[in-house]
Amino acid sequence: MGIVLGPNRYGKAEVRLVRVARHADRHEIKDLNVSVSLAGDLAGTHLTGDNSAVLPTDTQKNTVYALAHRYGVGEIEEFALLLARHFVDSRPPITHARVGIDEYAWRRLGGHSFQRCGAEVRTAVAHHGAGGAHVVSGLRDLVLLNTTGSEFRGFAVDGYTTLPETRDRILATAVTARWRHARADGDWAQSHAEARRHLVAAFTGTHSLSLQQTLYAMGSRVLEHRPELCEVRLALPNRHHFAVDLTPFGMANEGEVFFAADRPYGLIEGTVRRDGAPDPGPAWE
Repeated sequence: MGIVLGPNRYGKAEVRLVRVARHADRHEIKDLNVSVSLAGDLAGTHLTGDNSAVLPTDTQKNTVYALAHRYGVGEIEEFALLLARHFVDSRPPITHARVGIDEYAWRRLGGHSFQRCGAEVRTAVAHHGAGGAHVVSGLRDLVLLNTTGSEFRGFAVDGYTTLPETRDRILATAVTARWRHARADGDWAQSHAEARRHLVAAFTGTHSLSLQQTLYAMGSRVLEHRPELCEVRLALPNRHHFAVDLTPFGMANEGEVFFAADRPYGLIEGTVRRDGAPDPGPAWE
């Protein structure tokens, strides 16, 4: 029985980059976390220790900084594609590059002053290789909450079920959403802003019978309004809010005071895809 080397890749993870564009009247700031992963003809380093095809991960880090300086940083999808294409085109042993970027938002307070926004993070992943380029955009930690308009009833029960049915509950989640572009070009800023807007609109506008139903409504609305997108993947943790029992204090709690539990939590995940969507290739890897 033989032993063979399977699929492999390597790279530099979580390169922290802050790029300041200094204009005469004001400054612009980009705050990124960049991860690079390369694959190709790298069997030698695994099997014999031959590192001639290995571009050091430290060099990959330096490349992120150098290209940010040379070309600036616009939309993160554009910068991810720039990096991915650079590594494949400049290193013959490398046939595939994956670049993932998280962007942290800052709110302008003046010409050169900023305030870090909430926990929400914008994300992008670009792949470039022989099969072409693939881009997945998204976000995580978008915290949403409806104080009413959510039910959960008619579910399966067994001998261990204690959860009561409800026709009115708080529905809260921290959205992780990723959406695949049909092509590796476009107006990245507008596409992201509009996809986010439709996610929020579907959450707030759906009378929810389950978080699963809300997930499908969110993904469907994005695809219905954004023709450049072909697939949406969502992960929605159910941030449970339990009404506090105030009867020991002689008080009635009419849906006003809640305990916000952080764990355990339900985790609802799903994919909404357009019929006839192009093959994803490595987009979701």
